[in-house]
Amino acid sequence: MDALVNDPRFAATTFLVVDFEGLTPTGRPAEPIGVAALTLRPAGDRSVEVGRFEDLMRPPADVPMTARDVQLKGITQQMLSTARPAAEVLARLDARLTAPPYPLVAHHASTEAGLVGRQAEHCPVLAATPLLDTLRPAKAVVPGLGSYGLDGLLGYYGIPKPAGRHRAMPDVEVTAQVLARLLDDGCADGRWNTLLELDAVAGLQPNRRPGPEAEHHALF
Repeated sequence: MDALVNDPRFAATTFLVVDFEGLTPTGRPAEPIGVAALTLRPAGDRSVEVGRFEDLMRPPADVPMTARDVQLKGITQQMLSTARPAAEVLARLDARLTAPPYPLVAHHASTEAGLVGRQAEHCPVLAATPLLDTLRPAKAVVPGLGSYGLDGLLGYYGIPKPAGRHRAMPDVEVTAQVLARLLDDGCADGRWNTLLELDAVAGLQPNRRPGPEAEHHALF
């Protein structure tokens, strides 16, 4: 990551790594039931954690947990019954976005973009944030990998699969580790030396709904 840290824009950027857990009811968009966010700032040749956020979200009453959901995520209907609704949780996360600039980082970030976009009225700052999708640089620096899912990249880099895999915070923590490895590999290969070059490979525009432009702020 040595080349990137010499870029003033990269050095001044806060990376917001995000993961959502959701339910996928038939015939309608996914409903979020959990979110985790981890914020990282470059510090020399590594990144340091500067903040984190985690909470469950109560889905609409007509979107129940299935037995498969419980088995995969380790979240029960009882746990969600006492959680705050998504609108309140995402508004609390949005209120922390106060120190620009930053990108929203996720693996297969279009999934997160869709969930955030549908909740944009409750988290307008988050919904207007540009994204950095770790799936895209992975395909650039690790060509020919059998699977570019998160588990495939954890295996490739020898990163232990966390306890609670598929829960939001464990997934965020290992996504941050994958991001660090990808940044190092891309710099070593000369694929990116600046934030602008990284964005050209990995960047996505936010999934905005029509409406007034939100102000840009950043996290923690």
